Amino acid sequence: MYLLPAIDILDGRAVRLAKGDYAAVTVYHDDPAAQAQRFEEDGATWLHVVDLNGAKSGNPDNIEMVRRILARTKLSVEVGGGVRSLEVADRLLDAGATRVILGTALVRDPDFAQAAIEKFGPDALVAGIDAKAGEAAVAGWTEGSGVTATDLAASMADLGYEHIVYTDIARDGMQTGVDNGAYAEVARAFRNPVIVSGGISSVRDILSLSEIADKVEGVIAGRAIYEGMLAVADGVAACNGTFRWSDELEEEEKPLTLEDLEG
Repeated sequence: MYLLPAIDILDGRAVRLAKGDYAAVTVYHDDPAAQAQRFEEDGATWLHVVDLNGAKSGNPDNIEMVRRILARTKLSVEVGGGVRSLEVADRLLDAGATRVILGTALVRDPDFAQAAIEKFGPDALVAGIDAKAGEAAVAGWTEGSGVTATDLAASMADLGYEHIVYTDIARDGMQTGVDNGAYAEVARAFRNPVIVSGGISSVRDILSLSEIADKVEGVIAGRAIYEGMLAVADGVAACNGTFRWSDELEEEEKPLTLEDLEG
């Protein structure tokens, strides 16, 4: 597993939405490129970027900011939001993105999903599936699709996709913990490990994913990092198996031992 700190860009700023609600916006940094550089300095090697304006409009409204991030760091970057044409995917890859995330287009334009995998190959693409109550959502999380997340994941696997970001919208930005069962179910349907997104509240949540480690490729964390509940260095270590609890961490953050349970 590896950690992907998240930068969601809205109107040129790094923000987070609560449950995908564009009316519930928290601004964390006015300069996403500077924020990305800080993540890199803290040990991150990957970055997850979403153009929230593009997710609603279908246009890469913040592509210049993405270019600034890529120019300022050596991070491997996956970018999504409004990628609904081969031309947009081309522009992002040409700008230096490692992978491009396809979301709404997977549901609304299956021919595009197939054309993209044929043109760019599985290493350059990510199937982005955002779900509410098991149903894939589209248009920046504002609409249901009528397609279950597992069915969509299975169809993407059939097309040859090998990377998938699965976001539990009800948990995204809420720091409520992760649903291991949901991610394992999607991974089984996809026949490949998933990138976990939504609900990470602390290093404990990342460590809990060890129970399904064979089904997890990476872990996206956003609000927990911005609000000081998860240090990037701890998240990186938890993902790669080198994390160790220290006296500096809050006692309540440490996992329960057998002695604790016995009294």
